Amino acid sequence: MPHVDTNNVRISFLESGAKHGRPVLLLHGWPDDASTWDDVSSKLADRGLRLIAPYLRGFGGSMFRNKDALRTANSGILAMDAIALMDGLGIDTFSVVGHDWGAGIAEGLAVGWPQRVEKMALLSSLPRMGGLKTPSFRQAQRYWYHWFMATKRGAEAIAEDPHGFARIQWENWGPEGWFDDATFDAVSKSFDNPDWVAVTLHSYQSRWGEAEADPASKWLEDRIRETTSLSLPTIYFQGLEDGVNPPELSEALHEKFSGPFQRIALQNVGHFPQREDAEAVARELAIFLAA
Repeated sequence: MPHVDTNNVRISFLESGAKHGRPVLLLHGWPDDASTWDDVSSKLADRGLRLIAPYLRGFGGSMFRNKDALRTANSGILAMDAIALMDGLGIDTFSVVGHDWGAGIAEGLAVGWPQRVEKMALLSSLPRMGGLKTPSFRQAQRYWYHWFMATKRGAEAIAEDPHGFARIQWENWGPEGWFDDATFDAVSKSFDNPDWVAVTLHSYQSRWGEAEADPASKWLEDRIRETTSLSLPTIYFQGLEDGVNPPELSEALHEKFSGPFQRIALQNVGHFPQREDAEAVARELAIFLAA
């Protein structure tokens, strides 16, 4: 598998489409891996796009190169990984598509490097511009796994059975029967990365102030909190059966964007639109990226 070495991480990635096409960075979420884009990528293969889908640090073949490197995974440091990948590939400007964690990374790229990000598509996770507010009790219930990860015994349980912890999220976040065992088993191999548990815990602990963001990314985390709107063309995919980020959370999302914005609601789709309805996602992305 191709890779790019950054200061601390070897970033493995999948690549498809036109070798000299317009670059599109596809960022997966949690708990998932770069294969989440396979069906969408195959449907975009003839659209003149160069599709680059990395494994995030701590997932699959994306390994820390330095045993002393901080095992961090806040959105800011993941965005810095992404820009290092594009630098390593010699790519200046690009569009970005991000799901779940990938949506937060995409937002970080748009905030930190606005001159390089042409368009942005977000799936299933809301931007954090302006800082995260304490969720309602109903949403806190959906976010139970966030709070579980903030406890010592929760962290120990996840380390003991990372696959089981990931699977319960897949089961909870979409319509019953939306995935099969073979798909989950293939993806869960990426969670065998020796640092997957550490980066998972840090991502969720840091977003609620239970852990510090990577110091190298403090400037970007500060800028994301200080940013209240973005102007780049943006689309947002909302699964109407999303079990963790339900439709009502994104109904007013347009207020955070001063440029062209579209919210696309998908029937009978949960938290993983690119897996559950790749046809619709690819169709809308093709229109959006060609405009």
